[in-house]
Amino acid sequence: MNYPGVSIITINWNGLEDTIECLESLKKITYPDYKVVVVDNGSEGDDVRLLREKFGDYIHIIENDRNYGFAEGANIGMRYALANLDPDYFLLLNNDTVVDPDFLGELIEVALTDKKIGILGPKIYYYHEPEKIWFAGGNINYWLGRLWHRGIGRIDSRHFDDIADVDFISGCCMLISRDMLSSVGLLDSAFFFGTEDYDISIRAARSEFRVLYVPEAKIWHKIGRSTGRTGRRPTPFVVYYVVRNHFILMEKHWSKLQFATSTLWFIVTRLFILYPAYDRQWSTLKCYGLGLLDYLRRKW
Repeated sequence: MNYPGVSIITINWNGLEDTIECLESLKKITYPDYKVVVVDNGSEGDDVRLLREKFGDYIHIIENDRNYGFAEGANIGMRYALANLDPDYFLLLNNDTVVDPDFLGELIEVALTDKKIGILGPKIYYYHEPEKIWFAGGNINYWLGRLWHRGIGRIDSRHFDDIADVDFISGCCMLISRDMLSSVGLLDSAFFFGTEDYDISIRAARSEFRVLYVPEAKIWHKIGRSTGRTGRRPTPFVVYYVVRNHFILMEKHWSKLQFATSTLWFIVTRLFILYPAYDRQWSTLKCYGLGLLDYLRRKW
């Protein structure tokens, strides 16, 4: 078999222990033709030196001068791979994951069945509850502005075991074809953190590329490690970017009427459902306002 080359790109930002565990799991994968690019996004410690010492030539490491966010950090990694590694596919992988040894081979096997497959993603489980699904493909309701993970919170009982065309793949683990990237472009760095995965999935689909969920490919994710989230309550950092980026996404891809109905639904669910259920903190309401204000500033 002629194996396509894959550049695996992961971003480290003050997450040395997670990155090491992720890279150790990658060293066990069975797919033969891949290179690993680690983008250090301005970590405060000695992460770059320690990663070089531990992994040597196994990784290509890029040392950024500051935190460019997930989207631009991934773009920096992909540009490096294009210039130096000549891959056929790019795999964006969160550093707070561990992977099944066969996951990449399963993704590539499906990718090769159709040249119009642009993005693929695996079944993702909770790291600390390894039989519970976090992501089995994503769906979008444009009239309500709802974006949700299929199967989230369910014990894996074989209900999501079919390959499926979906509306989006999580940026936690996303295999992107070079042809698709050449056609639709890199991640939108305006998002900085989060939502860029929805955006590129929508752009791919509207450029007539398929977006596929591949259940036989499996990884495990430590939810919220990079943002400091504990339990059900989101951090102010997450709340701010969820609000800001949600409106940027809707402005890019929703019709005017869909934007109006989705905005109403967003306000109702955040203020009267999610806020009372998960938080009840003034800091959360403040971040709702700051996120919305930042979005509005972009328009003024």
